[in-house]
Amino acid sequence: MRSGSAPEPAPWVAWAGLGLAAAVLALIGLGDLPLRDFDEATVARVALELRHGLGEAPLLPTLWDKPYLNKAPGLHSLIALVTRATTQSDQLPSEWSIRLAPAVLSCLVVPLGGWLQWLLRPGDRSSALATSVILLTLLPVARHGRLAMLDGTQLTAMALLWLALLQLNRSRCSALWGAVAGLMASAMLLLKAPLLVPAAVAAGLALAWGQEWKSWNNRSAAWLGMMLGLAPGVGWHLWHAHIRGSEALWLWGGDGAGRVLLDAGEGSDLGWRVPLIEVLEGGWPWLPLLPFALVWAWRCRQSRWGRWSLASLLTLAGAILPLRTQLPWYSHPLWLPITLLCAPLLAWLVERPLPSKRAPESPNPPCRWLLLRLPMFWCGLGLLLLLLGLASFSSIGRSLVPYRGMAVVLGLGWCGGGWWLRSAAPRRRRLGVISLSCGNVAALALLFHSPLWLWELNETWPVQPVAALAKVNPGSEIKLKGYDERPSLNWYAEQRVERFKGGPGRRLSDKPQKDCITEGQAGRWTLADCR
Repeated sequence: MRSGSAPEPAPWVAWAGLGLAAAVLALIGLGDLPLRDFDEATVARVALELRHGLGEAPLLPTLWDKPYLNKAPGLHSLIALVTRATTQSDQLPSEWSIRLAPAVLSCLVVPLGGWLQWLLRPGDRSSALATSVILLTLLPVARHGRLAMLDGTQLTAMALLWLALLQLNRSRCSALWGAVAGLMASAMLLLKAPLLVPAAVAAGLALAWGQEWKSWNNRSAAWLGMMLGLAPGVGWHLWHAHIRGSEALWLWGGDGAGRVLLDAGEGSDLGWRVPLIEVLEGGWPWLPLLPFALVWAWRCRQSRWGRWSLASLLTLAGAILPLRTQLPWYSHPLWLPITLLCAPLLAWLVERPLPSKRAPESPNPPCRWLLLRLPMFWCGLGLLLLLLGLASFSSIGRSLVPYRGMAVVLGLGWCGGGWWLRSAAPRRRRLGVISLSCGNVAALALLFHSPLWLWELNETWPVQPVAALAKVNPGSEIKLKGYDERPSLNWYAEQRVERFKGGPGRRLSDKPQKDCITEGQAGRWTLADCR
């Protein structure tokens, strides 16, 4: 807040613009690539069965006509509504219509994150805008939000849950904000229900640390609103238990928290290092700010920003790192507290306020001499990326050709941004942050316009030609020989193709099938009747 002047207005227009930019980015090439294993194809099939009402009771999800007990159907139901509006009932929905709802909902975290920071640091427009900018430009936030998965939507719900709780001691509409908090808790119960526990514990720890609940304007109205908002989420779980009985507990225990806490699933060999690697890989160019930000937040732990940022990061990290099952997207909730931590430091690099204009509860960041050399580090990284882009024109760097455009725009953005951030003039330093951000946004746009953004598709064989082989040869049940069952193959074949475990029957294989009648062929794949 400026000394001796009216409070700074919230940057609503800028947030709206950044949110719109996130939406445009999310829609680029959204339907260009097929659905991936495992979550996208599974989510799509559950949504399709919800659309056609194949469950034993309304609002209860199924997967291939059997009870689906892995997740609640919050996002699946929204996808079902989109496909109902965009696709004829006898057609397989397009990838675009399947991904649209999660992509749009995930974009909302960009303005919501900035608003959340505004409540933590009232009057600090620079930090609030920096929060939205970082969320807009992070690769994991942008990419996972585009996928037909629950993680991006869940991050938005968590941001709005915390935002509503922060509003309770400043707004006169306690019942309204209490209801919003309850509704967001319901949303999380209908997405990945177990994650509500650490998200709520993080908020509760921050509220208790600063005894903020004592300053709520109307505690009774706030709690009443929360109870009303929680009703849809709790009601669905009670309805689920009423219809499916003890099977409903599998969502929480067997296939929910119990599985990830106790069972080291496939791809979890590195354990706690998986989320750490994801953060180290996906946080650029802002990741070098994090160590400084953690120390600064600890120094400012008596401030609202320090309490909430530390409580949220430590609680979520404490819930995610010990999991036995570790998949890359399990680290996704960490990006919100990481952004809340790093944004004020980025704003400080630009504004560098004089001691007389700095808030008394916000001391100087640590290791300023090293922090002020960070722009040169970004500049050096940019030059390295430019050299890699140039190397792609040579015979040695032929493998870099698909990444050439991204390397060049990132290199230009980071090199120019780092150079301008070294300037003594605040206007040039602001231009430096714009350059860094535009480099990331341009690279993300190029990535999403290419087939590279869904890199998991390159890890195994493409399913669409094989699925087409199964569809043009209808008949009895088909098995898949030599590979585990693939949900994406099931989706495009519009039938369940389970793993072949022996015995006679029709089967798909990429190996020669002797003593069988070949019904169709696609490349090296054959569909044969081996009865």
